Amino acid sequence: MAPLPPSAAKVQAALTGLGHDQPVVTFPDSTRSAADAASAIGCTVGQIAKSLVFRAEPDNRPVLVIAAGTNRVDEARVAAALGDLLGGARIVRASAEFVRMATGFAIGGVPPIGHATPPLVVIDRDLMAHATIWAAAGTPNAVFALTPAQLVIMTGGKVAPVAVLPAGSP
Repeated sequence: MAPLPPSAAKVQAALTGLGHDQPVVTFPDSTRSAADAASAIGCTVGQIAKSLVFRAEPDNRPVLVIAAGTNRVDEARVAAALGDLLGGARIVRASAEFVRMATGFAIGGVPPIGHATPPLVVIDRDLMAHATIWAAAGTPNAVFALTPAQLVIMTGGKVAPVAVLPAGSP
């Protein structure tokens, strides 16, 4: 077995430090998008835990949203889930430069753990419906398996509805 790329090895070390015994798995092709990852792994797109980084304004705190691969994130729902933790700040999409600086990883491989700056974390409640989910592991072709409960414990994230709702939904 070939050694892991440095960013994936960093995630593996973080997983080991958290007592998680599932290995980081690499694929020859990209798992950058949720659909690519699901195809490579052989799971549903909804089982992909995609990491989206936002920036709280004006204080520049990183906000990590871990969403089901099928969902588009509603920033207002994320802000509502964080409530007082944001202290009145609003969240905006983060630039690639901010993502790299705040997490230590490039877009397309951002894991839910091991960030340079600990983020505020919101976890999409739709991920809770699956027995096993898959998250990025530091590179665009590395992932690891875990349960939704493990994700909550590892990140300290708040589970909340974050998906955009169709018109007329609550």
